[in-house]
Amino acid sequence: MIIRIVSLFVLGALQSQASAYDPLTLAPSQKISTQDVTVHDKTRNRDIPLRIYLPVNSKPAPVVLFSHGLGGSRENNAYLGQHWSGRGYVAVFLQHVGSDESVWKERGRLQGMKDLKAAANTQNYLLRTEDVPAVLNQLELWNKTEDHFLAGRLNLSQVGMSGHSFGAVTTQAVSGQKGLKDFTDPRIKAAIAFSPNVPAAGDPKRAFGSVSIPWLLMTGTEDSSTLGNATPKSRQEVYPALPPGNKYELVLFGAEHSAFGDRALPGEKGGRNPNHHRIILALSTAFWDAYLRVDKEAKAWLDGPGSASILDAQDRWQRK
Repeated sequence: MIIRIVSLFVLGALQSQASAYDPLTLAPSQKISTQDVTVHDKTRNRDIPLRIYLPVNSKPAPVVLFSHGLGGSRENNAYLGQHWSGRGYVAVFLQHVGSDESVWKERGRLQGMKDLKAAANTQNYLLRTEDVPAVLNQLELWNKTEDHFLAGRLNLSQVGMSGHSFGAVTTQAVSGQKGLKDFTDPRIKAAIAFSPNVPAAGDPKRAFGSVSIPWLLMTGTEDSSTLGNATPKSRQEVYPALPPGNKYELVLFGAEHSAFGDRALPGEKGGRNPNHHRIILALSTAFWDAYLRVDKEAKAWLDGPGSASILDAQDRWQRK
C-alpha cells in the first residue's frame, strides 16, 4: 500500500510538472511594441525593410527571423510576431524587395497576378537568401551600438529562421538545404518552414539529407498555390527526405495555403478553421523553446501527449 501511495504521488507530481508547460500562455501584463527599421546592405546597395517585435523584458533574448511569401511584406503574419515576442523572443520580420507587395500593388488584378508570377524567379530567390545574412550582420552591429534601441537586447547565439511559401523556400536555403550553392548560415540553430517545398529539379534526399539542425515543417491537406507548381503532395515530400534527429511535420486537415497567414488568398474557397492558428502558435512556440532556449519541459511537451492534445482529429503530427 505504501509503495502504491508513493507511486501515485510521484505520478501525480510528474503529471503536474508536465502540465505546467503551456506554449500558449502569455503574461497578463505583456505589451508588445514594434519598431520599423531598414537595413542597408552596402555590398549590394540594397534596402531590407524590417518590422521588429520586442518583448517587454529588455534582457538579451533569442531572435527569430521570418520571411514573407511572394507578394507579402514585413507586416504579414503579425499574429506570429505578436505571440513569439509575447513569449520573450525578439521577432524580426523581413521584407524582400522585388518579391514583396510592391510587385502587385496598384497594378490591377490581372497585371498584378502576371507580375507576381514573374517575380517567382531565381534572381529574387538569390536576393532573399542574401538578405538573411545581411540582416543578421546588421543585428550583430546594432546589438553592440550603445545608443541603438536593440543594444544588448539580442542573444544571437540563439537564432531561429522561419518563413511562409517563398519565405519557406528562403528558410530552407539558409538553414541546411543543399543545391548548386550552399547558402546555409551557421548562426541559425533551428528553422520552421510554413508551406515548404521540394526543389524544382533533383533528388529531395540530396537536397535535404544533410540538414543537421532541428526543422519543423507545417503544411495542410489543401496547401496548394495559384502561383507555381506546389501541391499538397509536393509539400509533404520534404519531411521524408530529412535525416532523423529533431525533425517534425504538421499536416493540418483542410488547411489551404492561407491557413498560415493573416487572411484568405484569391482563389481559395474553403473556410478557415479557427483552431489552426492556435495549433500553429502552440507548436511553433514549443519548438523555439525546445531548440533555442533548450527548455526540457518544452521538448517533453513537443515530443509527448501535450502537442497531440491541441490537434484536431484528422491532423497529422509526426517526428523523427
